[in-house]
Amino acid sequence: MWAIFRKETTTLLNSLVAYLAIIVFLTFIGVFLWVIPSTSIESYGYADLDTLFYLAPLAFMLLIPAITMRLFAEEKKDGTIELLLTKPISDWDIILGKFFASGAIVVVAVIPTLIYYGSVYYLGKPVGNIDSAAVFSSYVGLLLMGLVFVSIGLFASVMSLNQVVSFILALSISYVWYKGLNDLSAVSSWTSQAFLLQYISLDYHYIALSKGVVDFRNVFYFLTVIGLMLGLTKLKLGSRHW
Repeated sequence: MWAIFRKETTTLLNSLVAYLAIIVFLTFIGVFLWVIPSTSIESYGYADLDTLFYLAPLAFMLLIPAITMRLFAEEKKDGTIELLLTKPISDWDIILGKFFASGAIVVVAVIPTLIYYGSVYYLGKPVGNIDSAAVFSSYVGLLLMGLVFVSIGLFASVMSLNQVVSFILALSISYVWYKGLNDLSAVSSWTSQAFLLQYISLDYHYIALSKGVVDFRNVFYFLTVIGLMLGLTKLKLGSRHW
């Protein structure tokens, strides 16, 4: 697994895609946090990072599929996946190596946003006038959300030879699971099932984690979704034996 992790990490760092994704993510968040009057912290007047934690999953939804779309699709198109599968490593080694490599890029993208926390912390009146517990739990939720999108991206990549198709599939699944189910619950004809639709949506558990308490039930939900998507990826990758 670690050999695949090192290979994929090196490949990502040697390409422009990962760097562009990180730069676009940080620029996008920074502009909305500090520049645009309607969303900037200074105009808002409250010492919190709600804008960051609202916008970051939306940015991840677009940028993470751009990182993951090539992980299997490119190798399948080039035929190198056959060579990889003949090596003395298991399917899980391949999947987890690619998953953790992409997850590491997500972590690298999130770490610089701690500067925003430090800025709000020291700009607050009095200094430190920010709910640090809520910020911490929100970061936990954001990282878990990013890893969910990575697992969805892996599944989408293994489903197609075309990177663009993989990107669109990952984006579609991510949107439906993150916002679509929650929006669907608001439809009157789904009233009796509204709570169930809300509960299985990513947004519901992400918001729950942003309230300052890292509830294991929410963490378990994210880990379950990650496990499900990786399991489906393994099922598809293993279908070559059928």
